[in-house]
Amino acid sequence: MELISPKARADLINGIAREALHLEMRDNYGIDRELFANWRQGDRDEVPRTLKPWCDRVRAGVAEGKVYRRICVVSEPLSAYQRWCYEATNGLKVEAGEDLRWVPRNLTSRMVMPGNDFWLLDGEAVLFNVFDGSDLRAEIQYHADPYVVKSCGDIYSALWDIAIPHHEYRPV
Repeated sequence: MELISPKARADLINGIAREALHLEMRDNYGIDRELFANWRQGDRDEVPRTLKPWCDRVRAGVAEGKVYRRICVVSEPLSAYQRWCYEATNGLKVEAGEDLRWVPRNLTSRMVMPGNDFWLLDGEAVLFNVFDGSDLRAEIQYHADPYVVKSCGDIYSALWDIAIPHHEYRPV
């Protein structure tokens, strides 16, 4: 395991050859507090501007044949943050080519889940996003150990099998 910087994380995700699989499991994240607060006050224009660089990268990657998938494991009813994620990003990431799916947390009780969100890159490396008690990212861990990669790939596949496509998911 190696600790890496946010820039190194972005470079690794942007540099994929085939696929980037993202698993999010938290109901709240502190990384977009200002954006979230502005949205709650009625600003519906800032999110598309903020997501544009990511959506542009996904769109370009998809045009090259790359795959971007995201699974959001969520408690229901959705937290205010997750409701914002659903509503504020509704369609933006999907229109860019990211296959975004939702899994109600109650469907995961019998699954062995990792302790942290992760990115699985090209089936070769895992980036764990470790958060602190204030919902802020505390560190980013890089793992290339085949066991860790396989374990994350297996749980991702199991979740994908029960995940609800974004256009079919109806938030509770």
